[in-house]
Amino acid sequence: MTVPARVAELVRDFKANGRIVIVGASLAGLRGAEALRKEGFTGPLTIIGDEPYEPYDRPPLSKQVLKGWVPAENTQLPRLRELDAQWRLGVAATGLDRTEKQVVLADGERVPYDRLMIATGTRARQWPNPTEAALEGVYTLRSRDDAARLRQALAAGPSRVLVIGGGFIGCEAASVCRELDIPVTLVERGSAPLAGALGGVIGEIAAQMQRDHGVDLRCEVGVLSLEGDASRHVRRARLSDGTTVEADVVLASLGSVRNVEWLEGSGLAAGFWGVGCDAGGRAFDINGVVTDSVYVAGDVARAPHVLYEYQFLAMEHWDNAVLGAEVAAHNMVNLEPDYRPHLLLPGFWSGQFGVNIKSVGVPPFGDEIAFTQGSVQQRRFAAAYGRRGRIVAAVTFNSGKWLEYYGRLIEQSAPFPPPPSGWDRPDDMKPVPAEFPEPGVPAATSDVVLTGHDPNQRTAEFRPRGH
Repeated sequence: MTVPARVAELVRDFKANGRIVIVGASLAGLRGAEALRKEGFTGPLTIIGDEPYEPYDRPPLSKQVLKGWVPAENTQLPRLRELDAQWRLGVAATGLDRTEKQVVLADGERVPYDRLMIATGTRARQWPNPTEAALEGVYTLRSRDDAARLRQALAAGPSRVLVIGGGFIGCEAASVCRELDIPVTLVERGSAPLAGALGGVIGEIAAQMQRDHGVDLRCEVGVLSLEGDASRHVRRARLSDGTTVEADVVLASLGSVRNVEWLEGSGLAAGFWGVGCDAGGRAFDINGVVTDSVYVAGDVARAPHVLYEYQFLAMEHWDNAVLGAEVAAHNMVNLEPDYRPHLLLPGFWSGQFGVNIKSVGVPPFGDEIAFTQGSVQQRRFAAAYGRRGRIVAAVTFNSGKWLEYYGRLIEQSAPFPPPPSGWDRPDDMKPVPAEFPEPGVPAATSDVVLTGHDPNQRTAEFRPRGH
């Protein structure tokens, strides 16, 4: 038998008889499972999830659900094909035995696998003081249950909402409050909202947008403590500048924590930024050696990207979860030379204060920014980010139609500043510093993080208090 024929036989045998386990009943987990079946995998498939719900869509939670347009339970993701899978919902994975190829569950069960997909995603970072976090009226926003509880609190008509953290979730929640005519204060430790994700130049535009809509915005200040009344309901927050904010609803929007604790002792390159993997989704072990049976997809994956100096990227984006899972699924049931890379150009969108904000590329990789189209005053513009003479990202406010053009330029490593496309050029297109925070400076975290070149990098500093 020839080598190609033998490879083809191995692939056919695994697709028919192999056992695949997916840990994470998430967007990535669901789309990965569907992709496996599409690839012709007919063997046993098990999907494990710590929540009792089948996979649901998270972007509506901070938008339509909080506004009351859509009930939280109506966010379930559609099925694109039959899965014929065993669902193990409401039970968390607590360990991974790679020697025996078994996933250990919280109820003691051990689930065997031949190949494993890790799609455990992230969870909301909790307010760091457990006693204060347990006060009634203190919320986070990540899960379906989180959104349902916060929606109920907003519908009750609070006197004031305090949002701690000026990242995308915090800003979207503040926008919903203003749409509902609820007074809201947003406290951000950095120089401006969205500065960590889009830089200080764009952050100042976002800050003015918030103030124009009635948000009480406090920047370069932290929350020292939350205080409750005799019934243990939150009533006020004490800030690092000596002031207090009276509020009966508090949203702690402090970023996310990647769900990797269950992998401790597994020998995988798992840590603060997620699980290191190659561009095809194959996980690295702690020695930097790629594995053959463990794959990673979604928010918990960090992989090198050719356009960004092969630095590892950790991306908390919808399309990254879908496309990364599809690539990982393909590679799980195929062999070389049929492996595929996942080299998605990151992109996101956010709706807040009547403006549709979209981005492509990795803005924090850039150190300069140039406004290339539209009008900042009208909050209808496109801006490009540059680094070392080439374009690396772009952001638009109510001008998303231009993103495809800038995306092509980024993929081609085109010069910066780029030539603007078509019409509607601003008067001043001169590049200026983008004003991203220096490493270690407190600011809301970005949805795309450059984590260096080491697949085993595990640590990052997080300072939860304002002092």
